[in-house]
Amino acid sequence: MGASLLVPDAVPRPRLYEVHDWADGEWAFEAEVLDHVTHPVVSPERADLDHDPQLPDEWWADLRRALALLTEAEGVKVTVRDGWIEHAFPQFLGIPAPAKVKRVTGHGDLHWGNLTTVPLTLLDWERWGLVPYGYDAGLLHANSLLVPEVAERIRKEFASVLDTPAGRIGELAALAEMLQAVARGWYPDLAPRLLARAESLTGVRPPAPAHSEVST
Repeated sequence: MGASLLVPDAVPRPRLYEVHDWADGEWAFEAEVLDHVTHPVVSPERADLDHDPQLPDEWWADLRRALALLTEAEGVKVTVRDGWIEHAFPQFLGIPAPAKVKRVTGHGDLHWGNLTTVPLTLLDWERWGLVPYGYDAGLLHANSLLVPEVAERIRKEFASVLDTPAGRIGELAALAEMLQAVARGWYPDLAPRLLARAESLTGVRPPAPAHSEVST
């Protein structure tokens, strides 16, 4: 609900109309009434990408603009916590956690199952909040590594973010989260590329992903 109040209207997302809360015994429930989005999701069956969706230049410009506007919003919660970073960087990347993490407001779950084709709409705002600078672009890039031309397009579109020391930390946080998902049985095809990308950023080969219950 907070996103509907604090995120600029120019960030394309479903409009929230009502929120209903109720309880049934020990269980509490919440339902949101949102716009019905009719245009297709880029990747409706999976979060990562397995083909080039051939998105037009205007779509990429709209995504850049949306994420830039989002960074200006007031973040009400920390989505990627310092405690998780302290454990996840050594466990999944093989490097110490950074001493300082720059944070901005972000979507927090930017993958191809949460983006529509033209016109662009950002879906699923459950995790929005303060994220490491570069985390959103880094997460989308990590979910694109099976399609090198799309991964390269993301690096080009978000070079001003990802090619900075703070943006590198954000991308590493995204990679650590993806490698934690690998340890839990997700993304088997993507795993070698995630490991290779992390090593290219740090110069350290990450440990083989091991199961972890550390929560973001």
